[in-house]
Formats: sequence, C-alpha cells, structure tokens
Amino acid sequence: MDFLLFLFSRKSQKGVSLLIASFLSFLIFLGSFNIASGQTYLDPESPIKERVDDLLSRMTIEEKVGQMTQLNITLINETGVQRNVNLDPEKAKKLLTNHHIGSFLNGEAVPPEQWIEYTRALQEIAVEETRLGIPIIYGIDHIHGASYVQNSTIFPHNINIGATFNPEHSFQNGRITALESAPLGHTWNFAPVLDLGQNPYWPRQYETFGEDPYLASKLGTAYVNGYQQKHDIAPYRLAATAKHFLGYSVPRSGWDRTPVDLSMQTIHEFHRPSFQAAIDAGIKTVMVNSAEINGIPVHSSKQLLTDLLRDEMGFEGIILTDWADIGKLVDYHKTAQNYDEATYQAIEAGVDMSMTPESLEFNESLLKLVKEGRISEERIDESVRRILKLKFELGLFEHPYPSGKGLDNIGSDSHKKKALQAARESMVLLKNSNNTLPFSKGLEQILVVGPSANSKKNLSGGWTLAWQGASEDRYPESMKTISEAIANKFSDTKVVSIDSIGPMNSDHRSHFNETLKNSDAVIIAAGEEPYTEFVGNITNLKLPEDQLDLIRAVNQSGKPTALVLVEGRPRVITDIVDETEAIVWAGLPGFEGAEAIADVLSGDYNPSGKLPFSYPQFVGHFAPYNHKSSAVYYFDPDVANNIEQADKTTALWNFGHGLSYTNFSYDNLAVSDTTLTDNQKVTATATVTNTGDRVGTETVLWYITDEVGRITRPVKELIHFERLQLKPGEQQKVTFKIEPKKHLGYPDFSGKNILEEGYFQIHVGSQSTRFHLKNDSQNIQLQSN
Repeated sequence: MDFLLFLFSRKSQKGVSLLIASFLSFLIFLGSFNIASGQTYLDPESPIKERVDDLLSRMTIEEKVGQMTQLNITLINETGVQRNVNLDPEKAKKLLTNHHIGSFLNGEAVPPEQWIEYTRALQEIAVEETRLGIPIIYGIDHIHGASYVQNSTIFPHNINIGATFNPEHSFQNGRITALESAPLGHTWNFAPVLDLGQNPYWPRQYETFGEDPYLASKLGTAYVNGYQQKHDIAPYRLAATAKHFLGYSVPRSGWDRTPVDLSMQTIHEFHRPSFQAAIDAGIKTVMVNSAEINGIPVHSSKQLLTDLLRDEMGFEGIILTDWADIGKLVDYHKTAQNYDEATYQAIEAGVDMSMTPESLEFNESLLKLVKEGRISEERIDESVRRILKLKFELGLFEHPYPSGKGLDNIGSDSHKKKALQAARESMVLLKNSNNTLPFSKGLEQILVVGPSANSKKNLSGGWTLAWQGASEDRYPESMKTISEAIANKFSDTKVVSIDSIGPMNSDHRSHFNETLKNSDAVIIAAGEEPYTEFVGNITNLKLPEDQLDLIRAVNQSGKPTALVLVEGRPRVITDIVDETEAIVWAGLPGFEGAEAIADVLSGDYNPSGKLPFSYPQFVGHFAPYNHKSSAVYYFDPDVANNIEQADKTTALWNFGHGLSYTNFSYDNLAVSDTTLTDNQKVTATATVTNTGDRVGTETVLWYITDEVGRITRPVKELIHFERLQLKPGEQQKVTFKIEPKKHLGYPDFSGKNILEEGYFQIHVGSQSTRFHLKNDSQNIQLQSN
C-alpha cells in the first residue's frame, strides 16, 4: 500500500496516477473483503496476539521455517557481491515464493535512493507475490550511524561514546541512526554491542562501551531508547539488537570467536547487567555470542539462551544467530557431526532465527527434523510467533514499503553537530607535560606526520561504508583528515603533512628531517587501520615498530609534540611514553573526528573525556580496573612473602583517567550516616572545585569497595557518574544516595543477590570514606571469619 502511495505522490514524473489510483482503490476493497471474510491478521484494529494466532494457523510448516531464515543480499542482488545493492527480482521471487524467507540482510554504502528502490522492490515481491503476503524484515549493521548509507552522519564508535560518560550521545547515536535509515526500509539494526571491552587484544573492543558493566548498561539503554522510540518516522517502528549474548569479548587468547571460560557468578555480576538493562528497556532482539563458554558453543547452550536469557532475564523477543554460526557447530566448534545435528542443537537451545546466510541448509535441515519428529511443530510455532509478533509490532503489515521521507535529514548539519560534539567529548588527554597543549595559533609551521595524518578511513574504523571499512576514495569529500582539520584550525600557520618518515638515509627521510627542523610543533597521528572481527586478530599489542621509530625520531628533535592515538584498541606505547610530552587518545571518532581533534589540540575545546577502559602498560599482562585484589600485586624479591596489593595497578593509565586544560579538586567527602541497615539509604556528599583558569567539564565518578566478601570482591566498582561544567574558581556540591540492596549486594553463582554485613568504602576523585552495613535484618548475611 505504501509503495502505491509513494508512486502516486510522484505522478507527475510517472504519468500513471489514474492507473495507480484505480489499483489502490481495488486493493483497499480487497483488504476490506479479506478482513470481513475472517483474515484477522490483516486487520490493524485487531490485537496483535489475535493477528499472530490467525496468521500462524494459516501457515504451512514450510512457510514457518522460511520465517526463521535470514539470507544475505548476495543471494538476491545482480552480481553476488555485497556492495551491489541492486535487486535481481527473479532470484528474490524464487526464494520468497518457494522458500518463504522471512528476512534478508546486508549491503554496503550506496545513495539512499538506491536503497529505497532495492528494499521497495524486495518487499513488493514478499507482500504482493506470496500466498500470505508476509513482509520481510531487513537487517543491517548500522553500528555508529547509518554506516551503510552514503553521506550519512557517522558517530564515533561506542568506545568513544564510553569515553564521554554521557548517555545523551548514545541516545543521539541511536536516534539519528533511526532517522537516517528507517525511511530506506532498514527496520532491524544489529546494534548496540553490549559486551565488555576487558581484553584489549579482542578486535571488537572499539564496538563496546568499555570495560565496566554499569557504564555499558547506562549507555546501552540510552541507545535502545534513542533507536526504538517513537520519533519522526512514525508510524514506522524499529528494532534494535543487543549483542553478542554473552561473554563474547573476553576470549582467553584475545582472538575473535575463540573459547571463553567464565563462572556463572562472573556472568551474573559482570556480563549479564548490560543485557539485562537493555531487556528492561524493551529491546526487541538479541544476537548470540559466536564463541563458546566453558566448552559449550553459546549457539547450542540451552543453559544460556533459554534458562538464563528467557527464564531468568525475562527476554521475550527474537534470538538471532550471528553469521553462519549454526554451520560452525559442525566445522568450527565440532560439536555436531552434520548440519542436521547442528540445527537440532541450536533450535533446542532456543534460537529463533538463523542468519544462515548464504544457503538454504538451515531450511532443509529444520524441515527434515520436523518431519522426523525430532523437533515438534509446537517448538517451531514458538519462534515463528515471536517473529510475526515483531513484524506486527513494527507495523510492517500496514507499512511494508520504505517511506522515502525525510531524506534531507541524512547527513544534515544538525545531525553532524551532534556527532561532532560526541567526538569532542570523547577525546582523552592522557598526558600533558609542561602544558605542551594546547598549541598556540601563532605558530609559523606545524608538521602533521604519521599513518593517520591523511587517512579518513582510520578515523572511522570498521563497520563504516563496508564491513572492514572502505577505500579512501569512498569517503565523503566533506570529511576532513587530521592534517586538513589542523590546517583549517591554524589558518595562519603553514601545515605540512607526511605519512611516514621513510628508511634511514633515504630521500624521504631527508625530507622529513628538513621539515621537522623547520617546524615549530609536531602532531604525530599514529594508530591503526580499520578492522573488525577475526580480520583484526593480532599477536602483539604493541604499537607497530615503525610508528614507535617515528615517535622516537620526533621526540629526539626536542620540538613541542603531541601524539594522537587513532586506534580501536589500546596499543602498548610504554617504550615512548616518558619522552613524549603530550598524548591524546582519539579512539575512532568518526566522520567529524578530525575536527574534534583539531579543536582539542588548538584549545578551542577543553578535553573532558575519561578512559572507559584500563590502558595496558604491558603486552602480556592487563587487568580491568574492577579486578579482584589477588589479580594484581607487587613484591620485593629480597623479602620473603612480601606481597603488596593496596592501590596497585598494571595499567599505564587507569579506567577513568583523563586530564583537562584546567584542574579540579575534590574535598569534604562525607556520608550522612556511617552505619546503616539494608532498608536505610545514606547520602554521600563531596565538593568539586575548578582550581584552574579556564572553564572545564569534570566527569565525577563514584565507586564502592566491599572490603570483605564470601565471594571475592572487586577492588572497586563504578556505581554512578555525572558531568559538571565549572567556571574558574567555581565549586559545586555533588551527592549520591547509597541504597544497600542496589549498590552493596552482589550475585551468587545462581544469580541470587547476596547482601552481607561488613565495611564498605565510597570513593570520589581523590577522596574516600568508610561506612558499615550492620546485621539488622534477615536479608543481610553475616560474613564468615
């Protein structure tokens, strides 16, 4: 119906308005006839449950299994290459009419008009040429903006959003992604990533909000609310995806899709909360971890997908596999002898839809298993009911076609300003010896050198325009590189850019040396090229040696220098830290990132970002800030058993570290009562003062330490954060209300909350104080001596 209205609105161009109007009237009559004749599923006024029941009762087993299948664009486009967003109608018709496919996915960045033509034609076949007219739902990886749409707004990646400690940026990322992609028929987005970025080797760390479960919960919930809310795309609705359930991000080796060992207590305390928060916020779908936990691939784990996710956590939406992960039970994990057995394991575990995505193996195996009686049709109905329910909730039966409205919003100035502010707030000033930064705008020459100096793709990382990022020529002309942004910002300064220094005694090295000699300041743009998933697996976390040599060469010159790290994970730079005067972690700041970097280096923006992860000092040892006390210790080899644990870290910079061009002090931390019971709330207060000479924003981080627990406790845990902007000399009182059941308990191995009597500490800034939770209730357990 929307397709006809879309054409009707363009009648002057098409010259077919009368024909369309007549056909539209006929379809309206036909729809009314179908509703009157008992086809409840076509009646938008009927309750969704009744519509689902009616449609399900009309479906054959083949149609049901087809709804549980998601196939890739390469099976229905003209060339079989993912970048080609041009539908081959015959290929699509065969899969939709013969195999009843319920969902398709993928593509790469093309103009919005091309997406509209493609999804409209695909949906037209599903709605108008299949027996029941069930619309497809289209899935896409818009990870940090509508990243598979040309000229869209590209936000910083999640790790940068984490560094802002500002949920508003996550909300706007979700909201603007929705506004720029929904009109194209992209109704199902595979975001946000809610895994914890605790292992810096993991090549998807930048897709996380950082290493802390509370931070990930707050920012993940904000994204879900921004993306799934009712906004200007109404009556169209959208579905977000919480991924990758769960524990995916902490493989022993650091490599993608490799084994994870986690106790159920660790799962409940650290890896469950971000997903639970998203479920509580109403997230529609969940994607499964591609790896194994404790020897069981998560795609075949009934304990995790049914017992935990559905029964304990209360998730009622669709559980989707990741790419080809049912087949990987056969040839990768080797827990199934053949595809039939793999399908049986996944369905019995709780999977609803298979991202197969390049064959019909799943359909064939599932139909075979039903006919053999190994999987009941009732079990199939459970999954199909969830899929149909989602399609009805999103309004796909009433509005199956892309609206094509609001295309002017795509990459609009107002949207880009939101992305730019997020990028600015994500910049983390790690070091600033002798107030090297900001650089004066009165310099005669600045050298910008390094592999990221003239690279647009490095600023954006993977999942931008294409899976692994794209070639430089595909990025928008309006997007600035770091050297271009510096040249714009320092408009009266000569800015020279060089990508590398070349080998010793080469002409290239001589050119570098001469340019360095004539420069008043140097910006080293170091870091990584785009990657994601297994393509980003590495064996050494150290920044590549050629970049370290570049940094050393610049440092030896004695010129004022700022190192800018454009990277998706923290590469170890310990060897050059002491000699490098100023260091800025820029992460993957997106299309507006170069301007944000220039704003910080010039002093036009005072940095306020804080690390959402612990920056490792060593390539072979790292621990998150909320580690157990026995995980990090030092000792004197000359003194037997002299182990020191207090206030020790192996991080180069701790979680929450981040400097400013001003200074902040914390004073007068106090709690309203130093002894409390489980039903009593206590208020902590402190004073934050801007002791510097310019306006700045401070992110106030509140932590709790449980001094003793029957299950070993983290050295501290983040429980609250807030941002303050203070003028020079201004001070502000900050408060936090401690609720024992919410902030002082922790889960046991079954997920049941434990609240123990004992001493706790609350920390904020440089301040800490102690209070006692007493045994005045049967809800509080005594700690064993």
